[in-house]
Amino acid sequence: MARVPSTDTASQPPAGPGPAPLAPATPAVLPVLPVLPVLADEITELSETDLALVEALQLDPRAPWSRIGAVIGIDATTAARRWRRLTGSGVAWMTAYPAQHTSVIGYVDLACDAGAVEPLTTLLQSWGPVFSLERTTGEHQLFLSVAARDLPSLDDFAVRRLGGLAGVRSVRLSVCTAVHREGSGWLVHTLNARQRSDLGGGGTGPGRPSRRTGPHESDHRLLLALGVDARRGHAELARVCDLTETTVRRRLRRMIAGGEVYFRCDLTQRLAGWPVIATFRLTVPGPGTEATAKALAGLPETRLCSSVTGSDNLLLSVWLRSPGDCEALEERILRRHPGIRVGERNITLRTVKRMGRLLDGDGRARDHVPISPAAT
Repeated sequence: MARVPSTDTASQPPAGPGPAPLAPATPAVLPVLPVLPVLADEITELSETDLALVEALQLDPRAPWSRIGAVIGIDATTAARRWRRLTGSGVAWMTAYPAQHTSVIGYVDLACDAGAVEPLTTLLQSWGPVFSLERTTGEHQLFLSVAARDLPSLDDFAVRRLGGLAGVRSVRLSVCTAVHREGSGWLVHTLNARQRSDLGGGGTGPGRPSRRTGPHESDHRLLLALGVDARRGHAELARVCDLTETTVRRRLRRMIAGGEVYFRCDLTQRLAGWPVIATFRLTVPGPGTEATAKALAGLPETRLCSSVTGSDNLLLSVWLRSPGDCEALEERILRRHPGIRVGERNITLRTVKRMGRLLDGDGRARDHVPISPAAT
């Protein structure tokens, strides 16, 4: 079994004066870690039991299979076997990553020359600070979610590293000031209320930390191992991280209790019935911004709702059934919140990377790039 790489300066894109050439990722870029091999019988449709299994894991990501199976009406062996089939086909996956209070998050829009979009996509998908990457409609062809240790590091990464790339015409950066919902809080909505209640104690995201500190340095290898597969057992984590099982259990309990880690069960959106991603940049005026953001975060379509800097102070990303639903959702939002102004709306043409997971053209997970915040 491959060792988990340690985090060091090799996690950053190569530095140097002047524009960076469009070239394949250099050894200074984080290694791509393979996920489970694709099975011969690739899944082309998800059953209700498959969707129930995914939602159960969204609610309680590390629950034992006996508990998961009991809630959705199958035995533990069947639940584990179904999950292996889903992950083996790249249709569903489990990941973990540091909670957002441990780093600065920026949303970056890149306007690129037409011939540079493809090579830039190939280059940027292997960069650790770029934890999500989408190709979109509109004036900016690439939309990046970026993690950095602090604001100067985010500035350096956006202006010098991204702005210096050949083929990049302009860089637009918004700093995230609050996250009202992110993907770990989104549900498939297959289980009934009783089933959700039975699993609700596990939770998908961290609680509010008592202090704004990140994971201990000694926890980074554990986070990297969980990033590849957040369902890894304590024994496997101990082997991969060169720790004892007792240490793994203790550190994992502390990280969860301290709100230092998010767990996320994700899936191929097309097979889930939500093939379209739309992103809105909204201006929400006045003192009611928090209440409006909370209401929008509660929409079943919402995958991401963040307060950001700039005149458009709210970023909303949703999963939809069809492109036509984009206009219908916008109208519904404006009816309920007449003070909102829609500054920009875009549809994602392709999701290349989602929370470190590299996706193929069908949205199936193929590889994993560990998330590593940019640092000056």
